[in-house]
Amino acid sequence: MRVVLTGFEPFGGDGTNPSWDAVRLVAEQYAAAGSPGGYELVVAELPCEFGRSLDVLRELVGTHAPDVVVCVGQAGGRTGVTPERVAVNLDDARIPDNAGDQPIDVPVVEGGPTAYFGTLPVKACVEALHEADIPASVSHTAGTFVCNHVFYGLMHLAATEFPQLRGGFVHVPYAPGQGHEDAPSLPVETTARALSLIIHTTVTRTTDLHTTAGALH
Repeated sequence: MRVVLTGFEPFGGDGTNPSWDAVRLVAEQYAAAGSPGGYELVVAELPCEFGRSLDVLRELVGTHAPDVVVCVGQAGGRTGVTPERVAVNLDDARIPDNAGDQPIDVPVVEGGPTAYFGTLPVKACVEALHEADIPASVSHTAGTFVCNHVFYGLMHLAATEFPQLRGGFVHVPYAPGQGHEDAPSLPVETTARALSLIIHTTVTRTTDLHTTAGALH
């Protein structure tokens, strides 16, 4: 089994992004432990750009043919790790992305379904995080910025080209010292532990997951 785990580059003027910092730490710990868990892990940093993010993701999926893809992004203001349940077919950017693009009321995929459900076992993942004393909850909105763009694009790939692919999106809070002292935060080490648990939970429950993404029309 092969798992692709992605994070995002910094955006919005920040010098770092805890999604990529945590993903990189997961990879380092995984390699140091001798690649445990019965799966191969591939990690990558996605550009925070509407135009290029899905191109990079598509290349990753085409090159590595993963069984599971978990994309991770920052959600400033959230208090815990939040696996996402639904991706919507809408780009509506409050701020420009890193390429200066700021789409308003534009579909991610022209003519695509209104929304897709992710196929990660989100409730089981949250339960596993709670058992590890990590703050977590299921989220029903991934926003309308590049995170949702990637989430929707991933599930559209699964629905149209890679039907055996299980995938989803996880939002994580700011990290301490990132420059948002008035907002909730979570240490990168804790976030990395959460992501490892989400992967483990997903891998061990793949037989219980749907083989295709479900579309909401």
